[in-house]
Amino acid sequence: MGNTIKLTDITNPSLSREDVKALIETRKPNYSLEAPFYNSQEIFDLDMSEIFCKSWIFAGLTCEIPKTGNYMTLEIGQNPIFLVRDKEGKIQGYHNTCRHRGHKVVLGDAGKVAKLVCPYHQWTYELDGQLLFANSMEQTEGFEKKEFSLHPISVEVLQGYIFVSLAEDPEPFGAFAEKAQAHIGIHDLENAKVAVESHIMEDANWKLVVENNRECYHCNGSHPELLNSLIEFDDTTDPRATDEFKALCAEKEAKWEKLGVPYKHIEEGLRNRIVRMPLLNGVVSMTMDGKRACSKLLGNIPDEDMGAMRFLHLPNSWNHFQGDHLITFRVLPLGPQKTLVTTKWIVHKDAVEGVDYDVERMRHVWDQTNQQDRDLAERSQEGINSIAYQPGPYHPTYEFGVINFIDWYADQLAKDL
Repeated sequence: MGNTIKLTDITNPSLSREDVKALIETRKPNYSLEAPFYNSQEIFDLDMSEIFCKSWIFAGLTCEIPKTGNYMTLEIGQNPIFLVRDKEGKIQGYHNTCRHRGHKVVLGDAGKVAKLVCPYHQWTYELDGQLLFANSMEQTEGFEKKEFSLHPISVEVLQGYIFVSLAEDPEPFGAFAEKAQAHIGIHDLENAKVAVESHIMEDANWKLVVENNRECYHCNGSHPELLNSLIEFDDTTDPRATDEFKALCAEKEAKWEKLGVPYKHIEEGLRNRIVRMPLLNGVVSMTMDGKRACSKLLGNIPDEDMGAMRFLHLPNSWNHFQGDHLITFRVLPLGPQKTLVTTKWIVHKDAVEGVDYDVERMRHVWDQTNQQDRDLAERSQEGINSIAYQPGPYHPTYEFGVINFIDWYADQLAKDL
């Protein structure tokens, strides 16, 4: 007859904060979460307010806004924001909300401006957020321009990575950033550019998207292109790691040590992690043939064989650095069952498309992998929405990354509940 199951209420009644707190406190360790964590509007709203509006969120790279007045936009939940490079070359961040009647100040995904001019009533701001012109409002009694600057957001830059926080008093950016300087800095991302990018809308909760990334338990059955280059073991302490893999790691680490390439693992709790690991023997890039995708190396790299440096930042990014290019992934939740995944392929700024790299060849492996992962996440979402869904056990070895993510998520959400 199989296991007897208790079918949940398909109507998914509204949940209070006390209900969510109880679900967290009673969750079974090393098991997936209860269905409401993946499909409830109430929990999604809590995810946005307690995690995405309070954590440091990966937004983009400084090389995407290289000159004064360059800007880029994104939305964190219902909060449109933008980043702009000011006259001193510093990256500034603001809520994309005019202080007049709330209209977005800058439009589109990116652009370049001399001043920040709201298209609705032409209120005009300096790149430092100060209100310059309020279209006759200055003559209104009691109006003070200095009281109507754009609302800033906190911005931190880590060797070309831009992180933002919407919190009024954000948590310290962390000692991890200091430890990560050399690992990321060797790739000199200020002198890089985006070769190509993709945007995938996944009909799945953001946690399912991240869970899927945090394990390779599914790789053999789902990612033939990726396994042409990637070794699924996360490090030599992985119980599955073979003697051949350990020997390859020792060989590459000795080489990187001699070349002065940072490779030792660094971590900050469960949130941030960097690890440089070999690709398959003889492979130097995540391409179908394992050869370089770009003829120019990325940054101050002494050799093409840099393996793949994996950089994890919860709640919304993972990255793969190689000798010739970088692949960044950014996750932005749009609804309880809708997530935007943005992938960018980064090359040296002097690399010329069609000469130094072919876009289709560069992106092929991860285009295929992203689509495969999208299918997996969406099918998981469909199954979780069933009245028959029950939390299932994570494999303690193959899915340790998922366990770490869910533990981090539950701890973060519980802080203010």
